[in-house]
Amino acid sequence: MARKIVSVHTFSSAHEEQIRQVAPDWEFINGKGSEQWLAHLADAEILVGWSSAVVPHCLQPGTRLRWAQNWGAGVDKIPLEALAESGVMLTNASGVHPNPISETVLAMMLSLTRQIHRAIGNQLQNKWASLGELGEMHGKTVGIIGVGAIGTEVAKLCKAFGMKVLGVKRTLSESENVDRMVTMNGLDEVLRESDYVVVTLPLTKDTKHSIGSRQFELMKPTAYYINIGRGGTTDEHALVEALRSGGIAGAGLDVFEVEPLPETSPLWEMSNVIMTPHNSGSTVYYNERALDIFLHNLRDYVEGKEPQLNRVDLRNQY
Repeated sequence: MARKIVSVHTFSSAHEEQIRQVAPDWEFINGKGSEQWLAHLADAEILVGWSSAVVPHCLQPGTRLRWAQNWGAGVDKIPLEALAESGVMLTNASGVHPNPISETVLAMMLSLTRQIHRAIGNQLQNKWASLGELGEMHGKTVGIIGVGAIGTEVAKLCKAFGMKVLGVKRTLSESENVDRMVTMNGLDEVLRESDYVVVTLPLTKDTKHSIGSRQFELMKPTAYYINIGRGGTTDEHALVEALRSGGIAGAGLDVFEVEPLPETSPLWEMSNVIMTPHNSGSTVYYNERALDIFLHNLRDYVEGKEPQLNRVDLRNQY
């Protein structure tokens, strides 16, 4: 029986051909709907993409799965303990997102600072109205909570505005364009100093609700809060209260504790909030960049080596 790659992600014919060239002796199932791939899951040695539907077929005794390549960066919806128990390696698409997400972050920061979102609201009503005195980003301080690939790119763009950049990272290390780096033990001082707080954290057991009432109380009432990581890292109720009370000036949000965001959420009605539907990582170049990561790992795997690019630590959940 030929070794088998099963994709629950649909590839173009050109991308499918690139995969076949790297693994010519493997059978490749291109996911063009569950009817195409469901029957092949028990025999899959490599899984591309993820769906909850694969669990009963791939993570059972006797199944062949050894490596899963997630097509996204986040792994909080994947049963990591089950993968570990089954001896399955996991890699993700981290590195695809720095350009589009950093541009979304800067767009939110600029829009909130210059009140562009309110001007657009007025435009839609044919309304000419002054927005009063507007702020500037130049010379301000930004605190980036989670300085990975995305945070590093955000720091670079912020430096173009002459901003002071503070970083918070799990393991202390220097990073280009970050003026001062601290661990999570230094989070409080970063929150106190920052005019903008940008959260890029993944959702793990350690980061859940790491930003809550106490953290918002530490922030400046003139500060803006940007979250493009995972909604669960923020206590959304505490965020709403901080926005209502004037504890912070505003927020730019791409992620939420419950998605889609319920229609009853007060965030919909807040004029000091900009929201996007968890699409900050969207880019026309996504599949090309993710494919490069997969092909790199696939070349190693077919040569008998374990895939290492973007290898997820199943114990630490990132």
